Amino acid sequence: MIKLSVVIITFNEERNIGRCLDSVKSVADEIVVVDSFSTDKTEVICNSFGARFIQNRFSGYIAQKNFALAQCRYNYILSLDADEALDETLISQISSIKSNWDADAYSFNRLTSHCGKFIHHCGWYPDVKIRLWDCRVGKWGGEDPHDKVVLANSARKRHLKGNLIHYSYYTLEEHILQANKFSTIAAREKFSKGASTNLLKIWISIKFRFFKDFYLRLGFLDGFHGYFVCKMNAHEVFLKYSKLYLLQQDSSR
Repeated sequence: MIKLSVVIITFNEERNIGRCLDSVKSVADEIVVVDSFSTDKTEVICNSFGARFIQNRFSGYIAQKNFALAQCRYNYILSLDADEALDETLISQISSIKSNWDADAYSFNRLTSHCGKFIHHCGWYPDVKIRLWDCRVGKWGGEDPHDKVVLANSARKRHLKGNLIHYSYYTLEEHILQANKFSTIAAREKFSKGASTNLLKIWISIKFRFFKDFYLRLGFLDGFHGYFVCKMNAHEVFLKYSKLYLLQQDSSR
């Protein structure tokens, strides 16, 4: 049976971290929490579950998660965000995999709760994520703040049953604030890589994102919450490219 390191990054997650840790305790051979100097009860809760609690200055989601990987004792990794938890089916699947590890990486669906309602469309589900893998064949990459596990081309993948439950936003205000925060990070990341935009691209991107998520991805079936999610998806695109446009203007002066 393989030994599994569960790794989580945190900052002021007292509202979520207990639920996350409770869901992984039966499959974890160690729990590593890398914290960005929380000021709430995050550390106390993590210690109560026997987690190894390490503090490290936050310099980006990808950098922090790769730092966390380097702290693990074992090569086999299960990585969760503090506001996520395994459902019972996924717990059972991972327990079985530990006795019969037959791939390099495993993916599963993520089901997100928005203000108390689970979203089954809008491009938010099935939202397939690779979160269980052998770290010798992959590490965190992508573009901040939307990190992802990047695997070697030869890596063998399997998909597991069950859902990773994501408790994303408890209020509409939280969603609005997060969209503003993430759009700033994304704009700076794109600008640093030489990306550019213009007014026509901004307008088209906004319109297409809402049309895709609300109509093509059936967001309307999720009712009010689906409508709000699709509008916010488009709004975050608007903010991201507007901020990128202003960065371009500032740079050219």
